[in-house]
Amino acid sequence: MIDLSQTRVDQITGQLDDLIKKPIYSISPEALSKYEKEYYIEKCSKSKAMIDEARKYIPGGVQHNLAFNHPFPLVFTGANGAYLTDIDGNRYFDFLQAGGPVVLSSNPPEVREKVIDLLNTCGPSTGLFHEYEYKLAKLVSELMPSVDWLRMFNSGTEACMAAIRVARLATKKKRVLKMGGAYHGWSDQLAYGIRVPGSKFTLAHGVPVKMFKYTDEFFPGDLDALERKLRRNQLRGGTAAVMLEPVGPESGTRPISTEFVQGIERLCRKYGCMLIFDEVVTAFRLSPHGAQGIMGVEPDLTVFGKVIGGGYPSAGGLGGKQEYMKYLAAGIQTGDKVKKALVGGTLAANPLTALAGYYTIEQIVETSACEKANANGDRLNAGLEQLIEKHKLPFVAFNQGSICHLETVGTMHFTVNWKKPWTIPAVLDQTAVRKNEMEHMGSAYMAEGIVTLAGSRLYTSAAYDDDMIDEALIRFDRIFANVVNLEEK
Repeated sequence: MIDLSQTRVDQITGQLDDLIKKPIYSISPEALSKYEKEYYIEKCSKSKAMIDEARKYIPGGVQHNLAFNHPFPLVFTGANGAYLTDIDGNRYFDFLQAGGPVVLSSNPPEVREKVIDLLNTCGPSTGLFHEYEYKLAKLVSELMPSVDWLRMFNSGTEACMAAIRVARLATKKKRVLKMGGAYHGWSDQLAYGIRVPGSKFTLAHGVPVKMFKYTDEFFPGDLDALERKLRRNQLRGGTAAVMLEPVGPESGTRPISTEFVQGIERLCRKYGCMLIFDEVVTAFRLSPHGAQGIMGVEPDLTVFGKVIGGGYPSAGGLGGKQEYMKYLAAGIQTGDKVKKALVGGTLAANPLTALAGYYTIEQIVETSACEKANANGDRLNAGLEQLIEKHKLPFVAFNQGSICHLETVGTMHFTVNWKKPWTIPAVLDQTAVRKNEMEHMGSAYMAEGIVTLAGSRLYTSAAYDDDMIDEALIRFDRIFANVVNLEEK
């Protein structure tokens, strides 16, 4: 059972509060140097050569932030079950899971075979309607209690953009409140308050401040702060929507409770604004009915990400009740004459993505993949907690089912307080230093054959068994044995 209670959240928050007050513990410089020489230089030479060449044609050498790794990114060529394989033939436990959508396993054959059949008969895209658009929408509607209609997009970012446009059309209001620290893609307006609560526009480089005229953030876990902003917005035309990740910002890195989310739902009803759940990570991972099924909350709109396409390219979606989704009707009229939200995407709901999403979600349900992945997350987290105690480290490990967090430096737990502006440079400096050490820890994990998300988040899938989890913990044990207090070095 996934514990999202306020008691559990308070306990974790207290541990994280303590973590960022303590000296930084990280992999020792000597151990890091040894990993660099004996693993990266000696065993990953093909990756290094390719990345060095790629830097001539790609900014930084990689096309996505998740691919970065110290001292250089590795080139992966194989994915199977719970494992990834790099171009040099090294094998790794896959706890990145393509950023979260892989719940069954990496590259599951039961889905891959269906995709190959489709490519042999139809191809990946026609620009016209395909039967699996209907089948996928019907399946999602049957599983997600708040979804009557589903509209597909090319990414979670696009689906978040569409959600805001629908909310504004449906409520005739402009202002949006998002949870501070949450990531809802990289569109201009939703880049406000990303990663660090209270950061406002400071991390949205390249976005004019005027783009945030109708966007504001509220602090995770603070219903009073949210209501103050809802009341203030009432004097300025009202709030169109409150948007959040249901387990907390950055996939629950700063966790929030079921009680808090239920409180948000009550406030949305009280102030006449729409509730938008960003379930890009949690949908079909925590349960076949998403986080909303666990929490007993029915959002007005639900954003879906890569899992809606089974981890295949070009996948995102927005679902909700007909009274709101009618603003996304394409072509055929729904009966109501309404202004349609400006959205698009030629490759949205392409045959390949729709088919892969349908069979992936069908398999997730039929094989109880969520339950298995969650059990693996519980086992991994319990083992990490034991290792932290064994090595007397200040680290914090916790999980929401198959979403596991290993906080070694607490980079994401800092906040920006604009009432004390003189503290802001110190906060930004601290997060930069700690992010650097988080990358060093991630480098050590990778050298021990463990792929994580940014060195602090691990997703488990149904492909793992107890022996695999235990083997991964043996590797973490070796790493933790080489962690030191950097202030004493």
